[in-house]
This record gives sequence, C-alpha cells and structure tokens, in this order.
Amino acid sequence: MYIIDPDVTSDKVASLNEAVGALIEKEGGTVVRMDDGGRRELAYPINKKNEGHYILFEIEGTGQEIAELERRMRVNDMIVRYLTVRVDEDRKSADLMRERRERRQARRAQFRTTEEAPETGEEAAA
Repeated sequence: MYIIDPDVTSDKVASLNEAVGALIEKEGGTVVRMDDGGRRELAYPINKKNEGHYILFEIEGTGQEIAELERRMRVNDMIVRYLTVRVDEDRKSADLMRERRERRQARRAQFRTTEEAPETGEEAAA
C-alpha cells in the first residue's frame, strides 16, 4: 500500500500505478489485485497535507520485487508513505484452521448420521 500526494494529477497517479505494475512483473512477480482507494483524509498531517490518494497492491512473488519496489518508492517524490505487509504466513495458518474446522464438522456429521439412522425391525425386536 502506498499513499500519493493529493496535489498529483489523476493522470500521473494512473501512470505511477502502471509503472509499479510493470516493475513488479519485470522483477518476476504477479499483481493479484490493485485497489484504488481514492482520496481520503490522513490519520495525521504529513508534510502539512491532510489528504492523500490511497493505492493497494496485492502481489505474489519471491520478495526480490518487493525490495526493488520499496527502493523506488523511497526516492519517489509523489509517494508520501508506503507500507509492505507479508500475508502468506497468515494465509497458511488461516487455511490450516479452516481445514481443521472442516474435518471436525465432517466427523460430527458422521456421528449424527449413525445416531439418527432408523432402527431396523430385527434390531427393535431383540
């Protein structure tokens, strides 16, 4: 995610987003999704500005493209702030919890079907 200076024109914002996407793909990563959050108020003033243009990129890659991307964001005057978050470990743990939940529900469903099964006439007579 990065925040662009609010004084930058929308054409320059679009060209910056295209350049970031091209850089990621050039370095071997893929852009999963790109969300343009638009202009929003900042939590606190940055460089005497109270607004910023928010952009969120979700990227899949090795990490090499992230290092190059951060290097370029650091020297770009249009970008006020940027933040990179690694989410693959969180997704792995979430997938593991979902699998455990599904297995538990499947086991419970098996018990319900055996308990709820109607008795046959031979078992009832015995």
